[in-house]
Amino acid sequence: MISYEGLERSLKDKGIGKTELSTQLGLSTRTVAKIGKCEKLSKRSIQKIADFLGVAPELLMKEVSDNKILQVLREEKEMKLSGGLYHELQVRMTYNSNHIEGSVLSENQTRLIFETNTLDVGDGIPVDDVLETVHHFRAIDYVIDTAEEELTEDIIKHLHYILKHDTKDSTLSWFAVGDYKKRANVVGGRETSKPSDVHKHMKSLLEKYNAKENATVEDIIELHAEFEYIHPFQDGNGRVGRLVALKECLRHNVIPFIIEDAKKNYYYRGLSEWRNEKGWLTDTCLDGQDTFERLLDMLEIPYERD
Repeated sequence: MISYEGLERSLKDKGIGKTELSTQLGLSTRTVAKIGKCEKLSKRSIQKIADFLGVAPELLMKEVSDNKILQVLREEKEMKLSGGLYHELQVRMTYNSNHIEGSVLSENQTRLIFETNTLDVGDGIPVDDVLETVHHFRAIDYVIDTAEEELTEDIIKHLHYILKHDTKDSTLSWFAVGDYKKRANVVGGRETSKPSDVHKHMKSLLEKYNAKENATVEDIIELHAEFEYIHPFQDGNGRVGRLVALKECLRHNVIPFIIEDAKKNYYYRGLSEWRNEKGWLTDTCLDGQDTFERLLDMLEIPYERD
């Protein structure tokens, strides 16, 4: 949904009505009707109005989500609000997701990087741990920005690019940043999709998943598990997979889940046994959903309980 509250305020401040605006700028009746129906204007139209009113275009038209959690995240992201849901999601998910993959940064160090963009690292902190922490913050921003779009291979690849660009891996000739793996890999002794099969398997997975009009948390957990079985990238699959799950929770108005590092062993067991026993991974993800609900309760953000 589109909100034109900013446009309405600007017109009121300048004592201009929509009819006069239309006449002055030569706007079509269809364009004016879109404003009344809260439909999205073209970039050209909104820029034309912004130039006439002498304000930034982003102040006139804003996308508003019916999803309360997503709307709070977008508003707080835009405001750069400290101590809210956006802030805590960035710190907690980034710390836990990176720590699961072996980062040595503590949660306090992760918080310091997010809040000040600085870190007194001392000795023994790998540069990539710091880089990938900052990159994960940007990846969450991208998830919030694209949350309501249909999940595509391009979105998934771009998440990988955000995470892995400029890292040590990106200097390796055989490592594809933002693209599928070139070499076969094995995870926990389990074979994953061969490089030549990745595109086919990802296409099939997304077609099956996107056919669901209203995905449930169980559908998103299944998507996550099958993504990890394909393991489409050379490295970074776990973090990308958890970011994809976050995006799809926000897209389908499902309470997101944060997999905590303390539950790593249960999480790995759930993934490895998924095709034999779905309960372990499901329970771990639902526990992560409880973690997110406690955060919402603490911040007094209303939500629908399942």
